[in-house]
Amino acid sequence: MSKITTEKHLVRTLLDDGAMSKALFEEELRDQTDEFLKSKQEDQDDFFFAITESNNQVAMLLIDGDDKVHVNEEARAVLKTFWQKSVYEDNILLLLPQMVEELNEGYYFVSGVKAQSAAE
Repeated sequence: MSKITTEKHLVRTLLDDGAMSKALFEEELRDQTDEFLKSKQEDQDDFFFAITESNNQVAMLLIDGDDKVHVNEEARAVLKTFWQKSVYEDNILLLLPQMVEELNEGYYFVSGVKAQSAAE
């Protein structure tokens, strides 16, 4: 799939609140949950999220600070709450080129997130 097509699907899903694919989550991300949780804990991230894209569909997993797993639209909503709306949009736009690159190379896009304290 072309990078332009991948970017279009990511924008539609992550920024325009498009529908996500439960089947794609089940097929590609569900079995990776334990590894994602291990990575989050080892890196001491506050949140961890993973995104995949295939055949015009996007799926997302997010592990929150309590190690609860959120899937697809719920994951997006939790990340929006954590980052707040304007920061969420800015961060997604900042990460979009890396997302597109990694997804087009056949990888998942994964990111651990650390909260910034008020002193930082």
